[in-house]
Amino acid sequence: MRDGSGDATGSDTTDGDEKRSGWSRLVKEVAIVVAIVLALMFVFTQFFFRQYVVPSESMESTLHGCAGCTNDRIVIDKMVYRFSDPEPGDVIVFKAPSESWDDVWQSPRSSNAVVHKVQDVLSWFALQPPDENNLVKRVIATGGQRVECHNADGKGVTVDGKPLDEPYIDKDLQVDTSAATDGVLGKGSCYGKDFGLTVPDGNVWVMGDNRSNSADSRAHQGDQYHGTVPISDIRGKVRFVMYPFSRIGGVGDHDPQG
Repeated sequence: MRDGSGDATGSDTTDGDEKRSGWSRLVKEVAIVVAIVLALMFVFTQFFFRQYVVPSESMESTLHGCAGCTNDRIVIDKMVYRFSDPEPGDVIVFKAPSESWDDVWQSPRSSNAVVHKVQDVLSWFALQPPDENNLVKRVIATGGQRVECHNADGKGVTVDGKPLDEPYIDKDLQVDTSAATDGVLGKGSCYGKDFGLTVPDGNVWVMGDNRSNSADSRAHQGDQYHGTVPISDIRGKVRFVMYPFSRIGGVGDHDPQG
């Protein structure tokens, strides 16, 4: 005569094995999905697109980064300059090419060595910002071109002697800035001090659309690149604003020399 307890014990063991097997399959499936997602994020981040946050108001009103507002989240195209050079009018994100550009910038990394390394790894997948000072400006002139501005002639910025067509500059904003600073910023047709130089080959001259309130190439002419940005330091071309939702849309690349 059989004792029914033997069958019950066997059933419990089978149920336990099935549960463990089920959990094991679930963990493996989740791990595979996570690995695929991270691989895709790595490829897209490193080779195709990446998100950045507009750090200042220097590109107002094309891009918002003003105090008290929601800074624009922009997406850059990292592939375009693998096949072509930057052109006048392109809005670009670039790494600060010299210490002159760093100003008050501070690394977003933790002082804890372990956390720092973790943040470095997360940045490969765009889950942390890169450990570099990234800026956004508009290309005004390219290698070999003469870019200059003299308030006395009233022409504004010229390239190879020709005045630029710059509809992206909010002139009312420049007037307001000049008034708010008693003419210290935004004075004259240059919206700043006179300047002039020939852009070295392989570099670009960049300026902010908020011309009277932008520490752009004009502010760094004392560095080894005379304020220009090497093409090798450009991270990509800004394609569109992805956030806030009220500002979703493309970013224009009007050629001011056109």
